[in-house]
Amino acid sequence: MIPFSPPKIDQSIIDEVIDTLNSGWITTGPKTKKFERELEKFCGNSRTLCVSSGTHGLELILRWFGVGEGDEVILPAYTYSATANCVIHTGATPVMVDTNEEDFNLSVEDIARKITEKTKVIMPVDIGGMPCAYNEINELVKSSDVRKKFQSRNEIQEKLGRILVLSDSAHSLGAVYHGKNAGQLADISVFSFHAVKNLTTAEGGAIALNLPSAFNADEVYNFLNVFSLHGQTKDALAKMQNKGWKYDIIMPGYKANMTDIQASLGLVEINRYRKDTLEKRRDIFNYYFDRLKDFEWAENPVYETDKICSSYHVYMLRIKGTTEDTRDKFISKMYEKGVSVNVHFIPLPLLSYYKKEGYQMEDYPNAYQKFQNELSLPVYYDLSVSDRKTVVDKLVETAKKLGF
Repeated sequence: MIPFSPPKIDQSIIDEVIDTLNSGWITTGPKTKKFERELEKFCGNSRTLCVSSGTHGLELILRWFGVGEGDEVILPAYTYSATANCVIHTGATPVMVDTNEEDFNLSVEDIARKITEKTKVIMPVDIGGMPCAYNEINELVKSSDVRKKFQSRNEIQEKLGRILVLSDSAHSLGAVYHGKNAGQLADISVFSFHAVKNLTTAEGGAIALNLPSAFNADEVYNFLNVFSLHGQTKDALAKMQNKGWKYDIIMPGYKANMTDIQASLGLVEINRYRKDTLEKRRDIFNYYFDRLKDFEWAENPVYETDKICSSYHVYMLRIKGTTEDTRDKFISKMYEKGVSVNVHFIPLPLLSYYKKEGYQMEDYPNAYQKFQNELSLPVYYDLSVSDRKTVVDKLVETAKKLGF
């Protein structure tokens, strides 16, 4: 069976984890802090805080910015539930927008229509690793008309003076947009290092700060660090110093820190990520594209343009002219042929909780159109050339059997 996306675990990662276990330091410590510095160098943003998950990272930022009951957060209908769930946790209301016609990312035109006096945050999601239209989004929130609508409710919101752009960059570490790396494209970006991501720490994530100069990045980092540790003024590393045992609790914070065991995986991967991991994934994307480009039923995803380069996270193929039911048959038959494929994602309005909350799929026609014929193909570091060939061969066989 060809799996969909197993993690890359080789001897160098095993050795680094063993080194951490032997060090006696397994919670947040020197390797987590080193991983943060390596991420800062890789992305080029001011400061980065590693956390226990991308979802926790998003919620920490929403709460830092003071988002709560009565506020609205704009996000795509076409995303994983984590994007909207963290908004629900704060008591705010997710305001969903439709996708573009040409790709899977959210429509800037629909964002503009949905902005109100209650809007505090826009959360673009880089679906599949392809960056959203950040130039247009950043211009929109800085425009005089949109600034006039913004109503600050605390000192942080007053200092920014506009809607916060918080990127759900769970898929896009290593993506490049108009010469800038993911992590530099929004006010704040949050990465995920879940087991299926290009770079994994098993679970985990990172908050990449890229705020305007009015903010002191070190101060924001220090606050978030305390916020992620129950509001405790010293982390375990600081408490281990001479006379360092005394601490204070200055807020009812969260438990959202990354451990050194997790950071061990990340340290190995970040150092070979650009020249090794991304190149391997790009080769897989190019292979699929070249093999499928001449089939009328296959619509390949956009993953590179002259100014934008994805992180090659998910190969989101679309089967032209098919229905949701037929797409599901593709999945079953591919599995029967020994190939695991997937769907990214079930749009939020189709999920029971969000249906119950009144969101209707008919309001997001582009999102549904893409969902009903989307099929994600296996992409992972150790996917061999022969396995890639098998994936495409079985896909072509399945398409013929289903009448395409």
